[in-house]
Amino acid sequence: MLRQPAVAGAFYPDNPQKLKELIESCFLDNNGVGYIPELSIFKGDDYPINVMLPHAGYQYSGQIASYGYCEIVKNGFPEVFIIISPNHTGFGSEISVFNEGEWITPLGNVKIDDEFAEGIIEFSDIASGDFTAHVHEHSIEVQLPFLQYFSDDFKIVPIVMGTQSIVTANDLSNAIFETANKLNKSYCVIASTDLSHFNNQEKANKVDAFVLEDIGNMDEFKLFEEVIQYNITMCGYAPVMTTIALSRKCGKNTSEILAYGTSGDVTGDFTSVVGYASGVFK
Repeated sequence: MLRQPAVAGAFYPDNPQKLKELIESCFLDNNGVGYIPELSIFKGDDYPINVMLPHAGYQYSGQIASYGYCEIVKNGFPEVFIIISPNHTGFGSEISVFNEGEWITPLGNVKIDDEFAEGIIEFSDIASGDFTAHVHEHSIEVQLPFLQYFSDDFKIVPIVMGTQSIVTANDLSNAIFETANKLNKSYCVIASTDLSHFNNQEKANKVDAFVLEDIGNMDEFKLFEEVIQYNITMCGYAPVMTTIALSRKCGKNTSEILAYGTSGDVTGDFTSVVGYASGVFK
């Protein structure tokens, strides 16, 4: 299946040159990492990091995303990026794996690693091959041009989590781990999430600090507990929980929050903001 862009021209430019220029500005912005990194060559088998990245319109969250992408670029690209997102549309299954075809962006086509995708479905008790969850979902699509800016030599496995729970996170983390061991492929997991939504700046900073502390402590159980207890409107907590659990299975036992900000830092409107963060698990 060819997956057509759903948010080109909205979340990011549909013109390739303008898109590249905007990506560059995200890195060079005062709130960005400050430079455009050079892509290193990854020659190993065990990719050293997984990452957490935001997924809003580039003008709002691209600067924060640049920190996470800088870490990826400095380590070189693995064979496969497994991009896990929440479900904003309500379509699809509990864990929807896009398991064949290509994704189209203004910067070209990205192939699915169907072998890895099918392995995840095989080892999971919950995941299924499903396209409907992906057709209009923005939170995987917006990650691709950032990767394509630096290289076209990679494949992806897009996964949308329709059910966000400890059970689905554990199931998916185990399925990815077992598949990677079977196939012996290098991979990086990208957990796509924004943080709290539509609080004022003061409250956003307070509740986002709760989840960022839990992520920094590699504690997916407390993250889940506090999201529920304090009704924190973090949209992709299960992708992050999955990534924490999987990272630990792979010996990546520490994490670092690289950058945090809100939409208010960009717009100047602090009455109703969305929180964004980049993090790395290593």
